[in-house]
Formats: sequence, structure tokens, C-alpha cells
Amino acid sequence: MRVCIGVGGGIAAYKSAELVRRLQDRGYEVQVVMTRAACQFITPLTMASLSGRKVITGLFNNGSDGPAGEANIDSAIEHIAVAQTIDLLLIAPATADLLAKMARGHADDFLTTLHLATQAPLVIAPAMNVNMWTHPATQENLAILKGRGARIVDPAEGYLACGMTGAGRLASTDAIVAAVVETLDAAALPKNLQGHTVLVTAGPTQEDVDPVRYITNRSSGRMGYAIASEARRRGAHVVLVSGPTALAAPDGVELVAVRSAEEMRDAVLSHLDRANIVVMAAAVADYRPARRAEQKIKKNAAPLTIELESTPDILREIAARRGERFVVGFAAETENLVANAKRKLEAKNLDMIVANDVSGTDTGFDSEFNAAVILSRDGEPVELRRMTKQEMAGRILDEAAARIRTPVPAR
Repeated sequence: MRVCIGVGGGIAAYKSAELVRRLQDRGYEVQVVMTRAACQFITPLTMASLSGRKVITGLFNNGSDGPAGEANIDSAIEHIAVAQTIDLLLIAPATADLLAKMARGHADDFLTTLHLATQAPLVIAPAMNVNMWTHPATQENLAILKGRGARIVDPAEGYLACGMTGAGRLASTDAIVAAVVETLDAAALPKNLQGHTVLVTAGPTQEDVDPVRYITNRSSGRMGYAIASEARRRGAHVVLVSGPTALAAPDGVELVAVRSAEEMRDAVLSHLDRANIVVMAAAVADYRPARRAEQKIKKNAAPLTIELESTPDILREIAARRGERFVVGFAAETENLVANAKRKLEAKNLDMIVANDVSGTDTGFDSEFNAAVILSRDGEPVELRRMTKQEMAGRILDEAAARIRTPVPAR
């Protein structure tokens, strides 16, 4: 695969040399494009020596030929040739000026012209002064680029070359390379959810006891977030309704944050008409206090009794309103895994259910890994042995996509 690195004019430009090496170590062919300003921070000769290819620095009079045997494409149309042959465009570092030009569709040098001419996935790693990073204009430009599908590798915080401290340092090489690999992997995935809208719930809910205490559970939200991310990678528009978690929303996913089961129910129902696939991965609290104390409950020697009542059964309500939607539920069990999941599949009228044993310590809650059994109405149980939650998300969506009969909604 061929990756083009576009180098912007900032002090972090020197780090692009390491990116070339790391991407080559991954087996990628690397083409480097440098802006005029970037050449003031690191020489094209350095990048050519590392990449083994001619470095492109301008639209015209672009320098000598590349390695022996490489075609000398006329520089005036070279941006089209590069645009058609790369598998991914990485901008690192991306300055505030570059972000503004790309967001507004400017094409006044080779890199910005290439950006408009290519249909390859775009990964952007910004680096700049902290005040430039937080400026509303920069954030607006980032939002525009994200909305078009660009993946942004947010800068790190720390001491900056300008002497200030804060966000703006180019992300680590590991983070940038990981974003490139994940983006290329996603591009290679079958787009079997293209055009579909997938509604995913994730995380725990919090049910208030008083102004400072609440009932919750151990769900981290990782499984639901992995499903949302994987569905987006497969071409779906994704709405993620999430209880409180420490996770960042996956790129390109519409996040709706909630706290309680009642709030989750309201959010799911408000977005249900848009979705033709629903994956209910949240660990919704089954009970909540019947009465919420208006003031903090004071501790004393007497025992405290809290009366509980059932929370809304969101999954049952969604299944009852399903229409032509494909509905997937989850069953977190500590015993009789398959038997309990089968009962839930039938009782709540689901198309598919993912049952996982949460009694262990190396899968399920508080873990990056999971193991499960997938049950459906029209097939044998599918056992998923211990794997990462991201891998499991892919397997779950494979099984769902093979069974979905609902047509792609009209836009």
C-alpha cells in the first residue's frame, strides 16, 4: 500500500522523518510531499534519502527525477497521478494554515491541490501553538474536516517550542502510525453496512439515591463503543447513546450522552425512527431508588433501607416498536449462560442476542477482552472465544449483516 505524507511548515516537521521509517517498517510505500514552509524546517534531501523517492515540493519545476526506472511525470499534472495511486493521505504536522486551507477547499500548492484531487482516506495530525489550537476558527475547521470523514489525531499536551505549555504538540509517532493502520484496515473492510443507520447503546446508567450518591454497575462501555466504531468503519451512519464512561467517542460517530435509564430510553426513542439496525449493548440498571432524597442522606447508627423500583425495559419497548428493524440485544449472565440468553431472545422478540459470562476476571467488565455466544432465531449458536472487544465487535456485525433483511433507508 502507498501512503503519502504531507509535511506542513512547523517545528514538528522533523518528526515526519521518523514517521517515514515507521510506516516503511509496516510495509507501506511512502511518498513525501512538503510545503514550501516545511522545507525551512527539514530538507527535502533528508526525506528523499529516507523514503527512497523524489520528494514533491511544488506544483511546477519540481526538482530532479526520482530513482532509476521511475517515470518522470510532468509536474503540472503530477498531483493527479499521485492522487490516483495513493491509498491514504497523512498530513503530519498539519499547521493551522493547512487546516484552514483544506477546510475551505483552497488549492494553491501541491499538497492542498492533492488533498482536493484524491479520494483516499485522510488522516490529519495537527501541531501548533496552544492558543492557535484552541482558537474557534481552528476548531471550526477541524469540525468541517471531521464532518467530511477525516480522522484527526489530536495533539498531545506539554511544553511547546514557543515556550508555552498546553495542547499543541504533535501526537506521538505510535499514535499517528496506529491511526494510519486502523484507517487503512477500515478502508479494506467490506462496506456491508453502507447506507444503514445503526443505533447503539453503551455503558452503564447511574440512578440517583441523593444529590451525591447513585446506583450503577461495572460496565466500562468498551463493547458498545467498539460496535459503534466498527459499524462506522463498515459504512454505516452511527448514533451512539452512551451512559457515563471514560471513553472518547469513535471518529465519525454521533454521540448522545445520558446518565439514567430514563434518559437513555428517551434518547433511544428520539433517534429510533432514523435507525434500521439497533444494537442494545448498554448495561442499563434494572432498578432505581423509588424516591430520590432531595438532600444528602446523613450517616447514623441506624440501618438504612432504600426502596427500589424497576427501570424502564428499553429493550422490550424497542423490540415492540421494531417494525422492519433488526434488533440485537445483550445478555450479561453469571450462570446458565445459553439458557438464560435463549429465554431473553424469545421473551423480548429479538433477532439476535450476544450472551457473555461476566462472572470471570479476564473478560467482560473492566477488561479489554470478551468471550460470548451469539444466538439468533435462524441459526446455530456461534461461540466466540476470548478476543479483544474490537475483534468481537467485528464478529457480531458479521453475524448481523448476514441476517439483515431490512432495506437501506431512503435518504
